Amino acid sequence: MDDLSGNFIAKIYKSVKRLVIYQPPQQPTRFVLQETTENSKISCPAAMAIREGFTELTKLIRYAKRLSGAMEEAVQIIKSVQMAKASPTLKKLSITLEKQQAELNPLLLAYDEAEDDVDNLPVSASLGENEKTIARIYRLPYNTDLIIHRFVISVEPPMPSMLIYMDGLCDSKFINSIVLKPLMYYKHSGAVLSDNEVIKNLLTQYLPSSKTKTAMSFGDVQNAVNTGDAVLLLEGEISAIIIESKGWEHRSVERPVFEQSVRGAQTGFGEMLGVNTALIRALFNSSDLIAEKLSVGIKSKTACVVMYLESVANPTLVSEIKRRITGIETDYITDIGILEQFITDHPNLPFPTTLNTERPDRVAAGLNEGRVAILLDSSPFALVLPISLFSLIHSAEDFALLQPYSSVVRLLRWVGVGIALFMPATFLAISIFHQEAIPTEMLLAITSARLQVPFPTIVEMLLLGVAFELIREGGLRIPGFLGPTIGIVGGIILGQAAVSAKIVSPIMVIVVAATGVATYTIPDFRLGAAIRLSSLVLMLFAAVMGLVGIATGTLVILAVLCNMKSFGMSYISPVVPKSGAGLDVIIRGPVYRQEMRPDALNPKVRRRQPSISLVWRKQKPSGGDSK
Repeated sequence: MDDLSGNFIAKIYKSVKRLVIYQPPQQPTRFVLQETTENSKISCPAAMAIREGFTELTKLIRYAKRLSGAMEEAVQIIKSVQMAKASPTLKKLSITLEKQQAELNPLLLAYDEAEDDVDNLPVSASLGENEKTIARIYRLPYNTDLIIHRFVISVEPPMPSMLIYMDGLCDSKFINSIVLKPLMYYKHSGAVLSDNEVIKNLLTQYLPSSKTKTAMSFGDVQNAVNTGDAVLLLEGEISAIIIESKGWEHRSVERPVFEQSVRGAQTGFGEMLGVNTALIRALFNSSDLIAEKLSVGIKSKTACVVMYLESVANPTLVSEIKRRITGIETDYITDIGILEQFITDHPNLPFPTTLNTERPDRVAAGLNEGRVAILLDSSPFALVLPISLFSLIHSAEDFALLQPYSSVVRLLRWVGVGIALFMPATFLAISIFHQEAIPTEMLLAITSARLQVPFPTIVEMLLLGVAFELIREGGLRIPGFLGPTIGIVGGIILGQAAVSAKIVSPIMVIVVAATGVATYTIPDFRLGAAIRLSSLVLMLFAAVMGLVGIATGTLVILAVLCNMKSFGMSYISPVVPKSGAGLDVIIRGPVYRQEMRPDALNPKVRRRQPSISLVWRKQKPSGGDSK
């Protein structure tokens, strides 16, 4: 009994001790991500001086070891009887050592080590030094997709070489057959590479690829390797050879996904920049078509192409676009939508000031008018600019259809814009402030339907609007062909359930559904989103001031549109300011009367076809006299 009481007291004592006395946790501490400074390099001046001095000393020691090995090799050759045969090798070795010694000037070494950016480092004459620089740039051996292939070019004297490329970005068959095979296995009898023209002889005699160039710095070497090209480094040469060998996987040319048309071209852009520019050139066979390649993104360094007709486009417009693109300082740009937000005049407004298209025919049509196109690598869309609000209502197939039908379709789109913009706000204003504007029978029907609805009209409309947007977004995110089906069925079920539950009235479901369907008539998705946001603004004005609020909100929107610019051009031209439109604004005129380019673009050449383009009507038929 005493033992039991003693054990009981001991347990109580241990429990109290654990509660009162601190004990370290038995489990290991959790990982916490610590903050790091922007520059994690050594900031101490003394430490930096030591590091720079150590690097310089290391380079000098490597050069001394190489020089010692060269001297021993020279002694062995002199003792042998093959002096005449080995003299080219000694000559080549001495030239290489002289070039490396010139690089080891203390002033040059101090300057190179003071440079924080390795992009400015020049290509060394020593293949070993270049390999160490490459290892430093790409953090070898951690970076496993960088391929470094060492081989010897079979010439007299043999030339050690190194080929660098990124696995997965290059075409391995191209590298093996066009680069390595000619250099390693193709031997000329008694072939000698001149010491002063090694690079030139290689490019003209050994490398059959037509897309080659030289690079003097590691910045150019990095850009080539990171974009899918192969870089050839040679022993004894202070420049590298860049060989274009891009060959990563990509999808083939397919039909447009978002801009489908009944008639017209059925070709859409892909992710390959070269393929996209070729699709435009295939539609616009003109030597005046200029494609200037730029680079955007400090770290991504994404290739960007600015295309325009040199004989038509306004040169100040082209210069301004290139100035904005080259003036972007950010690490990462790999989507055309991101680039658009960096260069547009009004990135904070919902109305788009560029035409975002995936169709080469629309780009070609814009270039013919004097506009400029921007394409980005890895993006299946192109930007056409400058544009007006009326350009966003136009469709890709407007000119492929007959003029009467195309004009009627355009008018239907404007009706859809009006319904989507004004219908919800007008219904709110009339039902809240101006019931006398509604016929008596309709007013009684609306009132009886809303008797058991617990929410005000504005709340009811906002709830239905949010529900419609959720259904729209959910239908877009559902993969495959089930998205539109589930969106339609879900909208019907939710609408019917909401009416049966007396949460919303039937007339409100009709108004919101009609507004949603009207937004689908707008060809540009971004303009449709801007119209929906503007409709929300008008709804808020209408809920406060009725029809006066709608008029006030409309004036505010018009003032914003009048103040907007699209790369120097008025956003609602040719209406404000008044300018020549070319029979292609609200309705579409006949193609044979599209004589002038838009005056707001200020192109070099206003006229794009003669005043009488139907010349055949003035010619006599070849089959005989017409009756």
